[in-house]
Amino acid sequence: MRIVIYSMLLLLIAIQYPLWLGKGGWLKVYEMEKQLELQQAKNGLLSLRNAKLTGDVKDLKDGTRAIEERARVEHGMLKEGEFFVQILPAEKTAANTADGVKPTTAKQ
Repeated sequence: MRIVIYSMLLLLIAIQYPLWLGKGGWLKVYEMEKQLELQQAKNGLLSLRNAKLTGDVKDLKDGTRAIEERARVEHGMLKEGEFFVQILPAEKTAANTADGVKPTTAKQ
C-alpha cells in the first residue's frame, strides 16, 4: 500500500513540475509580467521624449522663435540693440556684511 501512495505522490509532483518551474510555468509568467511592466514604463518615457523632440523639430522648421531661443541659451548670442543682464543670487555672508551684521564663527 505504501508503494502505491508514494508512487501517486511522485506522479503528482511530476505533473506539478511543469506547471510551476517549466517553460510556461507560473514563475516564468510572473517574471515576464514584471519585465513587461518595466518595459512599458520605459516606453512611456521614450514616447514623451519623442513627442517633445517632434515639437522641437516642428518649431525649428516652421518659425524663427525656436532658433533664436537656442542661439541665446546655447551660444549666448544677442540681436542688435539687445542687452544681456545676469542677476546672480547673493550669498548669505555677503548679504549679512552688507547689512552691517557680522557673520558668526564657531570657536573650538
